[in-house]
Amino acid sequence: MSREGADHALRARVAERDRISGDLLDLESHTTYQVLKGASLRDATLRRWDDAQGALATLWSLYDAYRGVLRDAETIRAERSRLGGEQLEALTALLSGPSVLLKAATRPVEQRSLLPPVEERLTLDETVLRMDAAFQYATDALTEIDAVWSALLPRVDSADAALAGARELSGRLGEPVDLTRQDAELARLREAVLADPLGAGHVKQELDALVRGLERVRADLEQALAVKDEYGARRENLQAALDRVRAAESEARLAHGAVVVKIALPPQAQPRSVIPELEAELAALDVSAGSWLERSRRLAALERRAEESAARATAAARALHGLLGRRGELRGLLGACQAKAARTGLVEDPDVMRLYEQARLLLWSAPCDLTKAAAAVDHYKRAIHGGGR
Repeated sequence: MSREGADHALRARVAERDRISGDLLDLESHTTYQVLKGASLRDATLRRWDDAQGALATLWSLYDAYRGVLRDAETIRAERSRLGGEQLEALTALLSGPSVLLKAATRPVEQRSLLPPVEERLTLDETVLRMDAAFQYATDALTEIDAVWSALLPRVDSADAALAGARELSGRLGEPVDLTRQDAELARLREAVLADPLGAGHVKQELDALVRGLERVRADLEQALAVKDEYGARRENLQAALDRVRAAESEARLAHGAVVVKIALPPQAQPRSVIPELEAELAALDVSAGSWLERSRRLAALERRAEESAARATAAARALHGLLGRRGELRGLLGACQAKAARTGLVEDPDVMRLYEQARLLLWSAPCDLTKAAAAVDHYKRAIHGGGR
């Protein structure tokens, strides 16, 4: 090297050393690195982190030797303001030659040999490449573990919050809820995430299932609290809902009475009242000595049944009235077909007249069989449209 080249190379190496030092300090101050140093790891994560720790031990050994070479180079350069031949030669050897001594690692006795340990000499460039490979291996392991913790630990926190929320609601309700199983499950999953994140692929689904289950418990408790606080008002609303069921059932009975004399109905079309059942359930609820959790479920189920019963009765009345409308549609279609027959000269055709009469008798008889009447109108329609008789 020239004197200028040696000075430039030394300045570059010093800057490189400072940059590497900063990277190593950043690694050691990384939150996940600090957690891993004190964590009780196992299985896949323990093996991966042990390998990473081995890589880091090699890195620090290389870095110490690398830094020692640069200290020697800085000492030589500081001896004189202008480099002499011997100093330049020594500085060149340190900066560009195999100046870094990598001592053989100390091995357990069962892995040793009686032969002298093999040591390596590396250039500064080779040393930096070795350090970079070890650094990348360690940071890859750190990144992989950190990614799993970042994904799973918030879920653990969510489950913990849901469990605490369920306990708080249980206390407010004044009724103990057994959460022993969920507590033990959360402890097991938390330990799995912390001790072996790389082997915790199954934990995400289990945590999500646990949170969903706890949310259901929380919803039940919230509902029970609401029922406990608002039972009087909810009961009044339920009584009003039963009144709506009565009114809807009454409308369905009236519709059935009006329709059954005009339209042939099957026996199952006769409306059946569910009011006695609903009233019996409400009376049983009033005297229930069960927990508020159970009463809230029964009350909610009864409210749903009342709404559904009113809707069914209203739909039944609408459907019954719709049968009269259907009969009117068939009568109108028969009249339109007869007019078409008159225009096409088929109105006097004996077969066409017979089909018309069959349909007319069915539609104007009481009670009317709508299924047979619809088929008769269709036969008449196809006959006058040339579709066969």
